[in-house]
Amino acid sequence: MAATPPHRAPRFLQRHVADSAAERAEAQAALLGRPARASPKYFYDRLGSHLFEAITELPEYYPTRTEAAIFAAHGEAMAQHAGVGATLIDLGAGNCAKASRLFPLLEPARYVAVDISVDFLRDALARVQREYPLLDVVGLGLDFSHALDLPEDLATGRPVFFYPGSSIGNFTPAEALAFLRNIRAQAGGGGLLIGVDLVKPAPVLEAAYADALGVTAAFNLNLLRHLNRLIGSDFDPARWRHVGLFNAAESRVEMHLEAREDLTVRWPNGQRSFAVVERLHTENSYKYRVDGFAALLVQAGFDAPVHWTDEQGWFAVFWAGAA
Repeated sequence: MAATPPHRAPRFLQRHVADSAAERAEAQAALLGRPARASPKYFYDRLGSHLFEAITELPEYYPTRTEAAIFAAHGEAMAQHAGVGATLIDLGAGNCAKASRLFPLLEPARYVAVDISVDFLRDALARVQREYPLLDVVGLGLDFSHALDLPEDLATGRPVFFYPGSSIGNFTPAEALAFLRNIRAQAGGGGLLIGVDLVKPAPVLEAAYADALGVTAAFNLNLLRHLNRLIGSDFDPARWRHVGLFNAAESRVEMHLEAREDLTVRWPNGQRSFAVVERLHTENSYKYRVDGFAALLVQAGFDAPVHWTDEQGWFAVFWAGAA
């Protein structure tokens, strides 16, 4: 009679502690800047997360399906480079779907799902544990955009970091280099599997960030409602319009909210006036060329990387070892 597999349950560690006063002060200072800015992390309240899921289903939004096709076509080759039995560290894990699709190939010994709050991970990790009862499953609540500092007991084994979805593009190139160096410092004996959006014709890029149905516009405008809850401001989304454009000089897509009229936004003990067509900058998404991103990985201390792309060369997945 076969032995019954031991019962396991996911572990949860919360390293990020929200500081509401500091977050409000940071958001207010960004609104008072020249130009005014708001962090893209404010996209992702409950409604914003659902809107982003809808965006990934739009015909204009190529990154999600293109990256998935690359994993489907080249997953076995990626597994040969990454090896089996590693500690798979999923940065910005969300619903854990991208990583879990690679489990049959990578056969990780431990799966560490990192997101800003473990509450976002509980249902997803319960599903992962049911499907892989022998796997050591850990949810880690960590704001890795500020500091990627893994607990020592999770760093045991051979670490393979997983950062899909082209989220590296939300960092400036200098910030991306610092972030990659931080990963490299903790990836000894393993490496990094990362998705990167590539430079392509401006109309393709701009359509992906300004779709015909207006879902991306709703996603961007919803940030204003999130700010209202956070700092007590009185943004009226109806007085703003969504703008998505490709800045070729900076090699990035930018998202802005543009004032439809002269207006003043107020919050407790502060305010900011906007002239008509003045913009609030909400996101950058940097686009890379293959050779440029490969050089960035080497500069960060990784071994010479390998990469896989789709037939059109719109997106790339890189493996960078850390011997």
